[in-house]
Amino acid sequence: MDWISSLKDYEHYLKIERGLSNNTLKSYKRDVQKLISYLEEAKIVVNPKKIDKDILLKFIYDNSKKIHPKSQARLLSGLRNFFDYLIFENYRNDNPTELIEMPKTGRTLPDVLSVKEIDELIGAIDLSHPQGERNKTILETLYSCGLRVSELISLQISDLFFDEGIIRVIGKGNKQRFVPINQKTQQYIKTHLKYIRLHTRPKEGFEDSLFLNRRGKQLTRVMIFTIIKNLALKIGIKKKISPHTFRHSFATHLLERGADLRSIQQMLGHESITTTEIYMHLDKRFLKEVINKFHPRR
Repeated sequence: MDWISSLKDYEHYLKIERGLSNNTLKSYKRDVQKLISYLEEAKIVVNPKKIDKDILLKFIYDNSKKIHPKSQARLLSGLRNFFDYLIFENYRNDNPTELIEMPKTGRTLPDVLSVKEIDELIGAIDLSHPQGERNKTILETLYSCGLRVSELISLQISDLFFDEGIIRVIGKGNKQRFVPINQKTQQYIKTHLKYIRLHTRPKEGFEDSLFLNRRGKQLTRVMIFTIIKNLALKIGIKKKISPHTFRHSFATHLLERGADLRSIQQMLGHESITTTEIYMHLDKRFLKEVINKFHPRR
């Protein structure tokens, strides 16, 4: 077994067996490719069946000088997944990454926009521009449903269930969830479909896509980043923001107004409640209010 063939088989497994999205698949593949490049540069001849912990430790250590601890942890996690696959296929009996300690990354709190800042950003959209109304609908949907940017751009018209007040979202690993959508955002989408989208002829394969670019194809992640970046510059927001900032703001604002963590977890599509718990650290004032309201000795 050589590295190239094992990587191809691994890619096929991730795509077919695990149903991972293209972005996730590329990340996992990139982790293994980094290891392959390292072995070639260091002239280390060893196949995936025989590589041991010592070689991997040297690889992780050499990379630690070039990349952030978070990227190191991501790299190690990707390699761990690859060797788990080799065990699953009976190519190996052990995972050489198991005894390698994950680097300590700390916990960084995400930037969050206030409700006023969200309103200012959306209010700064030039509605006289041909894509103005579409962009406003995009940001309203992003914020009101707490979507990832990949979930937003892949939304289909057939995913809209307005009679039930929900939309269907395809999240990480092609996992499906249903997210509530408020009446105001529903109206923006209905207006977009009725008056804006009909002026763009969809290319073949994109007939069901909710948001289209000028060429009739699905929008890209970069396009959403660009829209938000330009609006932030326009109104002078100094925070480092991205489409994900809208998702963080969605969760934080719900929590501040009394929503429970489990409900937020379901709407965000987090597998583990611990991922959602980061929002508990964003507003100490809110936590103080919870103690004052619910503690028996308040």
